[in-house]
Amino acid sequence: MDCQIKTDVNVAQKNGRVNLDGQNGSIARQLLHIPFTLGLLIMLFGPACRNGEPLSGAAQVESEAQQIKAPVRVVTYNYEVVKIYPHDSRAFTQGLLFHDGFLYESTGLNGQSSLRKVDLATGEVRQRVEVPATYFAEGLTLFNRRLYQLTWQSRLGFVYDLDSFQLQRNFNYRGEGWGLTHDGNQLVMSDGTNRLRFLDPETLDVKREVDVLDVDRPINLLNELEYVKGDLWSNIWQSDRLVRINMQSGAVTGWVNLAGLLSAEDRLRGTDVLNGIAYDERGDRLFVTGKLWPKLFEIRLIERQARPSR
Repeated sequence: MDCQIKTDVNVAQKNGRVNLDGQNGSIARQLLHIPFTLGLLIMLFGPACRNGEPLSGAAQVESEAQQIKAPVRVVTYNYEVVKIYPHDSRAFTQGLLFHDGFLYESTGLNGQSSLRKVDLATGEVRQRVEVPATYFAEGLTLFNRRLYQLTWQSRLGFVYDLDSFQLQRNFNYRGEGWGLTHDGNQLVMSDGTNRLRFLDPETLDVKREVDVLDVDRPINLLNELEYVKGDLWSNIWQSDRLVRINMQSGAVTGWVNLAGLLSAEDRLRGTDVLNGIAYDERGDRLFVTGKLWPKLFEIRLIERQARPSR
């Protein structure tokens, strides 16, 4: 359906009337005689429009979050520590994931950025490649045996072979790179705002975007990301909280405050903020750590209470 016609009909309906004059009115009259179900399908599956113009690419996807208005159950969690593992206190953790018994870690800071394969039990770095000193490495994910790594402000990402850490290609993106994960089909990227981007893992084009909201409040500073059981978990930069996000709507569905996880004594050793979430799907284990933290924690989340978001 033509966007202008669709807009005219919608506006008229919103105003409690339908304009049956002119060329658009002629088509509108035809629409009014179509059986209800078919007419509804045309309205639903016609091209998305804004101000009478078709939406395309990111613009069309940008409006997806605003289309989903169902009430959301927001859960608050407590946590308990299951096990503590050693972690390199020189690692400025920006990205973290678990695969086949090992942690894979992206560390940041110019001149100190790296990609690492780490022994979970000992914290020993088994494999490592340095990122050129001009880049500040950020988020990391593994998809189809390729490691994808972001950089902070260089608008450049790297793709490595999982086994050899051989650099396979570079890719570009707009704005800053913060967190990265995937949902089994698309890469999911954060940029320090409340917006998430969904990327095609082959072309690395942005396929859609959603804004993350707790009710109507934007949740900014989304940092390291992890896909867990169909939902997205994110660190909030300079915060001890993790947020759980519905990936379709961007609605917040859970919070956990990890304040007190790292002892006051350990925090005196030049540590930085909480950052880094990894999930072992086979073992159903959740790991968290922080920048320059000497420890990595396996934690279990315990539901405390729930509230409707609207």
